[in-house]
Amino acid sequence: MGSADETRPVYQRIADDLRRQIDEGTLPVGARIPSRAELKRSYAASDQTVDRAVRVLKSAGYAEGQFGRGVFVTDRAPAGTLLRSTGAVDSPFAAQVTGRAADPARGTEAAAGDDRAGECPDEHTGPHPAPEPGDETSAVVWEATSSTARAPEHIAERLGIEPGDPVMCTQYEYLADRRPVQLATSWEPLAITEGTDVMCPERGPYARRGVRGRLAAIGIRVVRAVELVGARPATSPEAETLGCSPGQCVTAVERTHYDEDGRAVETSDIVVRADRWRLEYGITFTG
Repeated sequence: MGSADETRPVYQRIADDLRRQIDEGTLPVGARIPSRAELKRSYAASDQTVDRAVRVLKSAGYAEGQFGRGVFVTDRAPAGTLLRSTGAVDSPFAAQVTGRAADPARGTEAAAGDDRAGECPDEHTGPHPAPEPGDETSAVVWEATSSTARAPEHIAERLGIEPGDPVMCTQYEYLADRRPVQLATSWEPLAITEGTDVMCPERGPYARRGVRGRLAAIGIRVVRAVELVGARPATSPEAETLGCSPGQCVTAVERTHYDEDGRAVETSDIVVRADRWRLEYGITFTG
C-alpha cells in the first residue's frame, strides 16, 4: 500500500489492496482470501481491522464466506441480462434471461410474474411452461404465496387508495438453473377484484393471463405501465434468498399498471442482484 493512502483507515486500505489483487487476477475467482492470521501478519493489523476489511469485500460482492472453509473470491461477471418487456409476456415481471445463465443465442423466458402457477393463499412452486423441443433454454421455477393484507402507506400512495385498505399481496421467488434470479411482491386493490374470478392471481380461469388479460376479464382495460428503477442495500432476508451479503447493492424496480382512466390497478416491487444481473429496456422511436 502506497503512502498516498496513509490518511485512509487501515481497513479500507486492506480492502482496496485485496480488491486490486482480485481485479488483476492475483486472487482469481474461487481463490481463498488469506486467513485472518495471514492478513494480520501481512498488514500488521488487528483482528478487528482485518475482519472489517473482509466484511467490506463481502458487502461489495468480491468475496463470500463458506461455512467451515473460509472466505473465497466470487465471480462478479454479470450472469446475464433481464430484458424488461411486455411485448412477449404480459406480466409486471416480464423478462427474458440472456447471457451466461441461458443460451445466449436464444435466451430464456424468466420471471414471468403473471404467467404464474399457484393457489391463493397457499404457497406453490411451479416451472415455467416447458420449452419447445430443441429449445436449449434454462428451466425457470418459482414459488408464490398470495394472501389478503392491508395496504402499507407507501403502497397505498402508489395505488391511489387509503392506507389500510384491503389488497391482495403476492410474493414471488424466481430461479433459473437453480440460481435465484429475482424476488417480487405484487399488490392489487381488493376494491377492484374482490368477489371476481381474478381476485387470486394464481387461481381461477384467468390465472395465466397476465395483469392485462386477467383484468380485461372483469371489464378493466389496462393501457400502460410505469417502472421506476433504483438501487439500495439488500435486506437480510433478501440477501439470504438471493445469495449475497446483507447491505450488498440490489437493483429495485417499482412497477405500476394503470387503466384507461389513469387508475392504478396493480403495483409491484422487484429486486435483483445488481452485481449479477443487468436490466435491458428496448426503446422504440415513433414519428
